[in-house]
Amino acid sequence: MVKITLPDGSVREYPSGVTGLDIARSISEGLSRNVLAAKVNGEVWDATRPIHQDATVQLLTWNDKEGKSAFWHSSAHLMAEALESILPGTKFGIGPPIEQGFYYDVDTGDRILTPADLSAIETKMQELARQNNAYVREDISKADAIRYFTEKGDQYKLELLQDLEDGQITFYHQGQFTDLCRGPHIPDTGFVKAVKLTALAGAYWRGDEKRKQLTRIYGITFPKQKELTEYLTMIEEAKKRDHRKLGAELDLFMFSDRVGAGLPIWLPKGTALRSRLEDFLKAEQIKRGYQPVITPHIGRKELYVTSGHYAKYGKDSFQPIHTPSEGEEFLLKPMNCPHHCEIYGHKPRSYKELPIRIAEFGTVYRYEQSGELHGLTRVRGFTQDDAHLFCTPDQLKQEFIGVIDLTMFVLKKLGFNQFTAQISLRDPDNKEKYIGSDENWQKAEAAIIEAAAEAGLETVTVLGEAAFYGPKLDFMVKDALGRNWQLGTIQVDYNLPERFKLEYIGADNQAHQPVMIHRAPFGSMERFVGVLIEHCGGNFPLWLSPEQFVVLPISDKFNDYAHSVKTELLAKGFRGWVDDRSETIGKKIRDNELKKIPYLLIVGEKEADNHSISLREHGKGDQGAMTLDAFAEKLDAQMT
Repeated sequence: MVKITLPDGSVREYPSGVTGLDIARSISEGLSRNVLAAKVNGEVWDATRPIHQDATVQLLTWNDKEGKSAFWHSSAHLMAEALESILPGTKFGIGPPIEQGFYYDVDTGDRILTPADLSAIETKMQELARQNNAYVREDISKADAIRYFTEKGDQYKLELLQDLEDGQITFYHQGQFTDLCRGPHIPDTGFVKAVKLTALAGAYWRGDEKRKQLTRIYGITFPKQKELTEYLTMIEEAKKRDHRKLGAELDLFMFSDRVGAGLPIWLPKGTALRSRLEDFLKAEQIKRGYQPVITPHIGRKELYVTSGHYAKYGKDSFQPIHTPSEGEEFLLKPMNCPHHCEIYGHKPRSYKELPIRIAEFGTVYRYEQSGELHGLTRVRGFTQDDAHLFCTPDQLKQEFIGVIDLTMFVLKKLGFNQFTAQISLRDPDNKEKYIGSDENWQKAEAAIIEAAAEAGLETVTVLGEAAFYGPKLDFMVKDALGRNWQLGTIQVDYNLPERFKLEYIGADNQAHQPVMIHRAPFGSMERFVGVLIEHCGGNFPLWLSPEQFVVLPISDKFNDYAHSVKTELLAKGFRGWVDDRSETIGKKIRDNELKKIPYLLIVGEKEADNHSISLREHGKGDQGAMTLDAFAEKLDAQMT
């Protein structure tokens, strides 16, 4: 018998060899119909895999991230089976689950797949899914695995096998398909009820541009048709909200090949929006004791060697700038923190000065690969709402909680009311990725965990996602379409103060090393604005909107009154303009509705006589007549 501990702490005994599916059946038949996989002692297994030792077990369903991952991984195998059935001789690279769905990299030889082929593959997947074929795991020797794929003629699987050893190789079979895979998978294909193959793309084998380009087929599946329908509706809405599309339509930003890929140019309206965001945070930071600074866009290479950023970003970043002085090299700064360390260290510090909070909207540069660039959300030059706090170890927790409070204040002000805090720790099995001692890492990780708990945050913990110099707390924000974005971040760092030999004189008159907190509530201005555009669909909060009103005279003879309305509202601190084009009022209304201007003020003879306006509100239509003073009061009430 084995003892199984369930998430609620209860312990049940089962015969050795019990599976997650057996455990589910012992609880309820309803649960067993929904179990996709099982987490056994922290590792995700097939729900049908036997358990021979005492274990803690969590049964995973569609509601669990790991359950979805197993579902989509299994769907990639189902797609491969369908493709092999339609195009015998297809060779397969890798087919992992991704955040939304899955993909498989395939080599179809001389046959070039087109979007028209996807429908036939979908139909075959649905046919195979209805066969309820079990996903069967098989341990296999390396020699037998090589023999199988040699006979099949799949050189990609043979190459993958080169990196594996006996005892760590498994096959998975379902129906007529066999794949080299470590799993886990769902019990059978019958769980897949809805299928959509979404895109085709090229992908070099193993990411190497010198290797053959394979075809990458993207797809997504669901356990219910209704969920696929909802997903496709969401995707269509996301296309309408794409910040690249809206950014162009609303005249917010642009890119230029002559300037360079991944280097955004902010147009007047976008600059106005971004400046208000910056002013909002700057004002709040001053209230909270931050001191603004400005640092250069470049620094000597030695600065970033000291900080560790050159080792981290140097190889894959913009190359050094050589000056006329022999051997002198500068770098575009990849981060602001080394400069801020220099500010702290430029004079002696006393414990009485701490905490010191240094803030800067500093632009940094990283050479992202061209294929990874994406509008404002993935760029090569971006401005961080950066700040670095230097404090004593005793002040650390309270300072961290203060930064959490500021970050939550910022997110809620912008309408991001749903978020999860992700505690990102270093990978304990890959410590060479990070700088600093185990002792420093342990102290930093403990500080974040304690501060997040004390602040009452809902958190998840992820290994391997820490910054190279310290653990962090990332705010994962859910937008209006239910998508998750990583925006604000807070990090604890014992390592940079050590590398820069930063000190303060304590009450004991001895030198001590401060602790450093890195924080950016927006994350970066570019990414935040991109996400904000999609979150609100371009309908910005009134206080942030570049244009709050437009005055529309119904004919040229009312242009003077329209301009007087504009002048009066500008004097009250509102933002707007007059559309005095010689166009019909209907066309003016349609054009300005597309610009998502919150208020359209229509003026004619009656309005001019009564010192009033006829009001249209974006998305709500005609709101009737209103005096100018009443409209100004309406705007005032919405500006907080």
